[in-house]
Amino acid sequence: MLSFKYLSFSAQSDFAPYFYDNGAGSSNGNMALFSISEDTSIGTHVYTLNGSDPEGEPVTYGMTFDKGSKEYFSVEPKSGNVTLIQTLDREVQDEIIAFVTITDGRNKVVENVRVFITDANDEKPEFLNLPLIVDVPEDKASGSSIYRVQAVDRDLGSGGSVSYYLQSMPSTKFTIDGHSGVLRIRSGESLDYELSRTHFVTVVAKDGGGKYHGKYQVMTSTAIITINVLDTQDSPPVFVGTPYFGFVYEVSVPGSEIFTVFAKDGDQNNPNAMHYSILSGSDGFFSINSSSGCISLTSFPVQLKNELYELKVKVAAEVGPDGFSDYSVTTVTIRVVDLNNHPPTFYGENGQQNRFELTMYEHPPEGEILRGLKITVNDSDQGANAKFRLLLVGPSRVLRVVPQTVLNEAQVTIIVENSSAIDYEKYQFLTFKLLAVEIDTPERFSATADIVINLLDTNDNIPKFSSEFYIARIPENSPGGSNVVSVTATDPDSGLWGAVKYSIYGSGADLFLIHPTSGIIYTQPWASLDAEVKSKYNFYVKAEDTEGKYSLAEVFVTVLDQNDHPPEFNQNFLERTMIIGAPVKIEAVDEDAEEPNNLIEYSIMKADPDNIFDINTSTGEIKLKPYIKSMEIVQNITKQKDCRWSVVVQARDRGSPSFSTTAVVKIDITENRLKGPMAAFLMQSRDNPMKALGLAISIITVMVLVTVMISTIIYFRNTKSNRITPARRIIRKRPKDQRSWTFRPWFGRSDQSFGKFFTDDETSGNHSSLRAKPPAPSAPVLPPPPPVHSRPSERLRSVPTVSGSMRSGQNKDGSGISSALVSELKMRIEQKINEANQGYYY
Repeated sequence: MLSFKYLSFSAQSDFAPYFYDNGAGSSNGNMALFSISEDTSIGTHVYTLNGSDPEGEPVTYGMTFDKGSKEYFSVEPKSGNVTLIQTLDREVQDEIIAFVTITDGRNKVVENVRVFITDANDEKPEFLNLPLIVDVPEDKASGSSIYRVQAVDRDLGSGGSVSYYLQSMPSTKFTIDGHSGVLRIRSGESLDYELSRTHFVTVVAKDGGGKYHGKYQVMTSTAIITINVLDTQDSPPVFVGTPYFGFVYEVSVPGSEIFTVFAKDGDQNNPNAMHYSILSGSDGFFSINSSSGCISLTSFPVQLKNELYELKVKVAAEVGPDGFSDYSVTTVTIRVVDLNNHPPTFYGENGQQNRFELTMYEHPPEGEILRGLKITVNDSDQGANAKFRLLLVGPSRVLRVVPQTVLNEAQVTIIVENSSAIDYEKYQFLTFKLLAVEIDTPERFSATADIVINLLDTNDNIPKFSSEFYIARIPENSPGGSNVVSVTATDPDSGLWGAVKYSIYGSGADLFLIHPTSGIIYTQPWASLDAEVKSKYNFYVKAEDTEGKYSLAEVFVTVLDQNDHPPEFNQNFLERTMIIGAPVKIEAVDEDAEEPNNLIEYSIMKADPDNIFDINTSTGEIKLKPYIKSMEIVQNITKQKDCRWSVVVQARDRGSPSFSTTAVVKIDITENRLKGPMAAFLMQSRDNPMKALGLAISIITVMVLVTVMISTIIYFRNTKSNRITPARRIIRKRPKDQRSWTFRPWFGRSDQSFGKFFTDDETSGNHSSLRAKPPAPSAPVLPPPPPVHSRPSERLRSVPTVSGSMRSGQNKDGSGISSALVSELKMRIEQKINEANQGYYY
């Protein structure tokens, strides 16, 4: 009954389904804090809605959006797989609001979710204020900023950061700050309206890079900046020496000069005449000379009503017969006084003077006095009215004036402060203004004098090469007198001091000459370059001025190999003996120095009969066609049954042009009658007898060691048993019909010498096809066998050559070779080997 009630209660319960909340970063759950990159492709499965029903009922999923908003996702009801169906753009919409649902058929749960769209680097930087047009005066200082480029990138992070650079252009006059976008005139460059009125500069805006569709990319945009150069020919004049003060004294008369203003044209390269005028403040008592700027008194001082007059003086640059350019205005203060009526005045050797000239050599010693300048300064007033200061205006920290404070009168001394700045190669003359300005007077009288220093050149520079080293290449077949390379050195000094003379020296310079003035290096008329003899030369070239000042550069000359040597065989008629199954080799040599000129390819030009041989194009190995495997096949090829055939072989190099040579190879074909691995070894080593000798010595040594070891074991065994060794009893009781030791060549020949070498020449009978080699050491001859009778029916045991293994015949009693025989054999072998080696080396 209780169970029934429980079931009844459970059947009546119906709980709503619910989503799993898997948190941020999960792709499975209720999409809480889910984010998606804006470069996700349409159709991508981006999430899986996942939930459960408490009663275990199957659930279905859904997703809705606000009315009127774009639907970005679709959901498969059963699996809950969420798929992207619309293109995302974070810059347009950075989050999506959606409603996800889960239902078990009766209960439905709806949750509001925010899907965050993360950034991808999909936006290019965009320039602001297009088009980019800048107006710059031609006298804008080098290094000055002229414009600030601005570009924005709507991406986030490094993809939204923007840096700038200019596309590389030859001789550009501008530079840009990569971070701020400030465009400047490049240091050391200047603008010139007369040469170029417009410049076009391409600026590139680059973002910091970021991922897009899984790949890292950097996006850029370009814009063209139009820079208009403005002419400054009509720039306003500039007054020099301001502020201006003038004084009227009680002793003055009409027409007295009160003060002289001075202005210069803003265009210093082509100055125009100045025109002066008084705008206001004179009250009819003062006038000004329109060309000189001299202000004069027009009445007696007693008629002046004020103690202080401020004149507005205008100056304009005259640009044509009927017009003026822009103008400038300054104030001239004129005070009426009784005394101080004498401004400072400069004097030269011939009286009052406001221009002093001096001619001197460049780079005088620092601290030297310019004794050619005879300058005196004087103020005729008394006391404080005669105290003034001297100033030297011009290039900074080049010269200084002494004294700096003067009372009444002083001899002016100009002293060199910076010798390096007085450089003829930079300036042919220097101009300074010498100012004398009163100190304690209210009038502040002043005077100016021009100091012009004309510089003379000295030989203070050495010739300098355009490069520290020069690399040249010349073909080896170049005729004598061929140009190799041209070197260039310059000396900024003037006249003869700037003339450069070239010469060469060094161990590698014997084959070369240099023109003393042009710097052209060429080969000696008799020179013959050969890359095979020497392909690398290096030497030094000297550039020297008339006083012997010089600099050096190194020249590296590579002689290029030309294909001037054909391949050569050691003989035009070659003979080879070919064993069926083994190749024969021919070799040609090309004396060229480099590849591919010395690389040789071999080919068969003609064979009689034809189509019998193959040749390895690289190694020159000639072998029979694969189907020729026996002498029977060879003899069936020709009716005469002749096994001596002629083959015309060509050796051609890979140079351009290619050279070739041919040789006739007489080939005797024979069949290898030897069988087994030892025969194969001897065939392979027939061109290398030392290899066979080494193997033979190794085998004999092993055999001797084995024999000694066996004898030692037998000896110790007999000693332990205190019995006479069986070997001795066997030797004493040896039967009379004991078999004799018979040594025969392993190849079955009648020669009884032990260890004879068999080369290609011996097996084939061709002694002319191999190069002469020193005689190989021969193995010693075995001692004669004991005079015993061998049974005719017994097969003789073979004794191998040096390249084989030594086996002894056994008597019918089964006894082995005695240790005495082995020791004697070993001793004689070592003696013969030593004698043979001495004959080989000496």
